[in-house]
Amino acid sequence: MKNILLPTDFSDNAYNAIRYAISLFKNEKCTFYLLNTYIPVIFDTAYLMSMPGMDAMEDVYKETSLKGLAKTKVKIEKEFPENKSKFYLISSFNSLQGGILDAVVEKNIDLVIMGTQGATGAAGVLFGSNTVHVLSNINCPLIAVPSGFTFTGIKEILFPTDFGLKFTDKHLFWPKHLAIQFKAKVNILHVYFYGYELDKEQIKQKEALNDLLDKTKKEFIRMENVDVVKAIEKYQKESPTDLLVLIHNKRSFFDNLFFKPVVKHIGFHLKTPLLVIPSKIK
Repeated sequence: MKNILLPTDFSDNAYNAIRYAISLFKNEKCTFYLLNTYIPVIFDTAYLMSMPGMDAMEDVYKETSLKGLAKTKVKIEKEFPENKSKFYLISSFNSLQGGILDAVVEKNIDLVIMGTQGATGAAGVLFGSNTVHVLSNINCPLIAVPSGFTFTGIKEILFPTDFGLKFTDKHLFWPKHLAIQFKAKVNILHVYFYGYELDKEQIKQKEALNDLLDKTKKEFIRMENVDVVKAIEKYQKESPTDLLVLIHNKRSFFDNLFFKPVVKHIGFHLKTPLLVIPSKIK
């Protein structure tokens, strides 16, 4: 049984990601962990330790967190009465990133699914700062769900790669699992520049990728002399995509693609869920 972590700040965007997760796994029994983290707005350890009523303040935050989690669980049960998965609540006095990293270890989490922005998400920002911090540090696969996205199944998966990583079963588990589960096609996109063909190692990894994605429908696609970001956008405009998959390899284009805060600076608008797989996966 898969363990899925669902962080929430009780915003509409967070609940939409929860709805996506339940729909994604409606045909599988999973254990879902609803996680809410909280830290007092004024948080300075030395100051708070000397502050009278500190324990009472923490209790108030804890109670608010637990009530929010319970309310969310009730909402899920009403919306998905036939769901057979188990739901557990985690209220953590921690940052979002710290709470997620702790839960991944303590609950043996297989996948994290969260919204791209929280309650204070600003227009024009690709990812909220919390999501960016989690993406840069987590060693567990994560699906980031754009605000307002509605799950309608998965038919086409886009997987851009430079064939610069030694692929393993762990890297490909989720793309392969979802492709088989939904009978989807995996479109492997490689961008190259004229005069720069694949070297021997890249060819080797391309062949390994083909073998690892056995039992799936797949196609290798090449785009010539175009920026990687523009290649992804161009492909998605021409071919409907239900899931974008990226492996977070720091030597690749990943950091430049997603770690600049404002969309207009990189010309990239995330409209489909993004599955991020760390290169050093647990």
